[in-house]
Amino acid sequence: MSAASQTIPDAAYVPEIEQDVLGTLLFGGDFRKVMSFLREDHFVPDIHRMLFRAIRAAHEQYGSTTMPIVSRLLPEDAKILFIQKTDQSPSAYMADLASSIVAGPAGLERGGKAVVAQWARLKTAEVGKLLRETAHDATSDTKVTIQSVSSDLDTIAAELRAGPRRKSRVTLAEAAVGAFAEIEEAQQRGNGLTGVTWGLTDVNRATGGIQRGEMTVIGARPSMGKTAVGLSVAIRTAKSGAGTGFISLEMGAKRLAMRALTDIAYDWGIQIAYSNLITGRVEPGEIDTLKSACRDLDTLPLWIEEQPGLSMTDVRVKTERMMESAEAVGCPLGVLFVDYLQLIRPSARYQGNRNNEITEISGGLRELAREYNLGVVALSQLSRNIESRAMNERRPMMSDLRDSGAIEQDADTIIFLFREAYYLEKEKGKDAEAEVNRVSRLSDVQNKLEFIIGKQRNGPVKTIDLFVDIACSAVRNAARL
Repeated sequence: MSAASQTIPDAAYVPEIEQDVLGTLLFGGDFRKVMSFLREDHFVPDIHRMLFRAIRAAHEQYGSTTMPIVSRLLPEDAKILFIQKTDQSPSAYMADLASSIVAGPAGLERGGKAVVAQWARLKTAEVGKLLRETAHDATSDTKVTIQSVSSDLDTIAAELRAGPRRKSRVTLAEAAVGAFAEIEEAQQRGNGLTGVTWGLTDVNRATGGIQRGEMTVIGARPSMGKTAVGLSVAIRTAKSGAGTGFISLEMGAKRLAMRALTDIAYDWGIQIAYSNLITGRVEPGEIDTLKSACRDLDTLPLWIEEQPGLSMTDVRVKTERMMESAEAVGCPLGVLFVDYLQLIRPSARYQGNRNNEITEISGGLRELAREYNLGVVALSQLSRNIESRAMNERRPMMSDLRDSGAIEQDADTIIFLFREAYYLEKEKGKDAEAEVNRVSRLSDVQNKLEFIIGKQRNGPVKTIDLFVDIACSAVRNAARL
């Protein structure tokens, strides 16, 4: 079998991995355990591809993958090919596969994953060889080469993820037991939350917290406070003891840290504008406050990844590393913030079709939430069409989700942010009276942030007023009169 591929070194390909799976399927294995993720092109030699194709056909047509049925479904030229490759007839080769079975039917799913893993390893080697050859070509375009290789690796990684990672089929009674466990946990916490706290009382009451296994989208136009809300909430989820990850595709970690310092200082009654930190206009007394805030941050289970141009595969890798770090300090990762969705680099699969690219990214984040049981909070840019509407019609709505309706479909909860003050600060009154009214209104709403729940699978759709100090990146509960 070492001649399975002329380009693969003998030591690189292990035929027994494929033979174990094929033998198990021919002698009692349940094809349904691998049908969702194993394909014929995952097998290296053509005779194994031919066998797997016949096994799939046997299952589809007869519901059985036993050797007699599979033999009848092999193509007419199978005997010639098998003799050329193995010096055996198809029947003799299949009979010999019985001795290759290691784990049997109980290990079929694991064996199928091993086949995919071997395929991925060999395909990665092919990509590496191509990369080396192209990189040594002085006329090649380095940027194009890197993009091509990244796309190929994304595809390989997607195949590796295709196999089931967790139990997905349960009885209603089993699901009910899990539901009661969440309810009892919420009762023990004493705050009625079934998820991780937002750190905002009215938002917690309306949502039950950030739910694990679900994707929440926070959409807004620029300067509405997306990053301020995301980071402020991340600090509070971390303060509650939940491991928290923040993947920033737009703002650097140092800038985020500055925002975090001003947010923490705000809790101590000290208002330090974020812009003052950037320009160095900080008073000596404020430096001591910021140092204390820095020590406070150092105690939090909060990890920031700063890197533009990440693909969904990269996001997964970063998330897994954060999970390892969180486990190491005894605070399992519970929430992941992504700032922001449209900046994730799509694969080459739908290149040029932005709607399909966003669909792929949105679906990938939703899958990430379910697969790792995380509350994924994805910040999202909204359509600029909002700006062309009349002032009293600029509050966001579902149709403003940029690029694709898939975000609306994939998200379990969708939240919009709106600050009337942003628009009032930019516009002037048409006459003296209108200007007086504008200034008066601006004073009333200067620190008002509307937290608009536009969609929620398990709760009310409503608007919650919050307090915001944009200059200090502080988001808090609104004052109660």
